Amino acid sequence: MADVKYDVLGIGNALFDVLVRTDEAFLAKHGMTKGSMSLIDEARAAAIYKDMGPATEVSGGSAANTIVGIGSLGARAAYVGKVKDDQIGKLYVHDIRAAGVAFNTPAAADGPATGCSYILVTDDGERTMNTYLGAAQDLSPADIDPAEIAGAAIVYLEGYLWDPKNAKDAFVKAAKIAHDAKRKVALTLSDSFCVDRYRDEFVSLMRNGTVDIVFANESELHSLYMTSDFDTALKQLRNDVNLGVVTRSEKGCMVVSSEDAVAAPAFPVDKVVDTTGAGDLFAAGFLFGLARNLAYKQCGELGALAAAEVIQHIGARPLVSLKELAGQRGLTG
Repeated sequence: MADVKYDVLGIGNALFDVLVRTDEAFLAKHGMTKGSMSLIDEARAAAIYKDMGPATEVSGGSAANTIVGIGSLGARAAYVGKVKDDQIGKLYVHDIRAAGVAFNTPAAADGPATGCSYILVTDDGERTMNTYLGAAQDLSPADIDPAEIAGAAIVYLEGYLWDPKNAKDAFVKAAKIAHDAKRKVALTLSDSFCVDRYRDEFVSLMRNGTVDIVFANESELHSLYMTSDFDTALKQLRNDVNLGVVTRSEKGCMVVSSEDAVAAPAFPVDKVVDTTGAGDLFAAGFLFGLARNLAYKQCGELGALAAAEVIQHIGARPLVSLKELAGQRGLTG
């Protein structure tokens, strides 16, 4: 087996986040389903942006947020995603590299602009996302560097990649390279509406061994198995994948494998400000622990800590060193 160059390499839709606080009336006016992620075209993106109030603009993308979190914990991290060689694309590249993440995917010279996600955050902290994929949808198998993939102990993929055809092919290529190199492949289901679109394909990826580790929240798990009974869905997940990790908000998480089922608690927070990135950062903490061969409960606690940090402020990336935070809590020592 080749030497490990990265603890985790993530592949995802490279998106710039435009976040704004709003109310239920704004969501209703624009026909948005609260808490969902909807794919939009350029015209709808422009209409939403025109109607939004003053916004916070930061680099985002689900898998990218996870990878930045892993870097913040002190691990070796890399990311693969497509931006255009435009102003926002240049900002995106700068931000992810400044976070200590290796990012070498060539920017697109032409075609659609760098993708953006327009994120509306209501007073209860819930986020509703409207995503214009833009250049992100042009991620292709040609952007997958076999040496980079084979050099990562864990390759992490986001379910949102299943929307663009080229990105789906890149996903499958990366998973095969990783397994040929005896590496692990992880998948986050991303969103219950994403699961609704690709349920059969996601289950197939799990059952045929394309992915080894699956991350889901409760609503995604219920959607995946079309049942409202948590225990029934969890039992099915345990049968379908080597390792399943299910987040349950304030109830913590469950980690299931063929050998065991382990619960880990959530970290209490004073106030939920913005849930954008909660699942992304949970995955960051858990994967960091997994890369360090920590016990599943400790992996879950690291995930909970990272998620708790990110939901207490606007934006989906940590504002403090997660490595220092974890050290203060005695989770990495």
